[in-house]
Amino acid sequence: MTDMRSEWPVDLRGVTESIVATLGPNDRWNMAALGLHAPDELGEPVEATTWGNTRTRRNFHRQGGGVVQFTADPREFVDAAVTIREEDEPVLPNADAWVEIEATSVDSGKDGSTSWEQWELRPTEAGIVEGSRPLTINRGFYAVIDATVAASRLEVSAFETATLRDRLAYFEETVEKCGGPREHEAFETLSEETGWREY
Repeated sequence: MTDMRSEWPVDLRGVTESIVATLGPNDRWNMAALGLHAPDELGEPVEATTWGNTRTRRNFHRQGGGVVQFTADPREFVDAAVTIREEDEPVLPNADAWVEIEATSVDSGKDGSTSWEQWELRPTEAGIVEGSRPLTINRGFYAVIDATVAASRLEVSAFETATLRDRLAYFEETVEKCGGPREHEAFETLSEETGWREY
């Protein structure tokens, strides 16, 4: 494992999906999915939002941080998002990179009946598994790829145009919310070249 100090071990853009481990009161590490919002300006902190009274939110308050990790295994994301998974160690065995972070609450509020809290995340120590090329998961990127499939079927009679247009509108929203500059540019090109909104 290659160690680094005070920097993110991967490039972040738009919203990068990760798994965060936070230490609970039972001295076990809770694994949860966490979207990392890349800063607009160099030197600004990465931000994340917790929704509801989650273990991550409570542990951030209790411990002041956790360990963010990056993995290409979709099973880890499912476990982190929809199960309660606790481990003895903060870094998953198949993580390609990790970063210890300090989490500082900077804002909070409500969306309907759901409480949210915004955090600034600052790296304190990081590592990359030797020989690995950590993959970052950006939903905007995958939305562009899915959009190319939907767009390529617009003139195929076996597919309903209204359904494809609904898919493309969903992908556009995902790209806007989660993508970085490359994803935004790619989707703009796709829209210009296909004219999908006019179908």
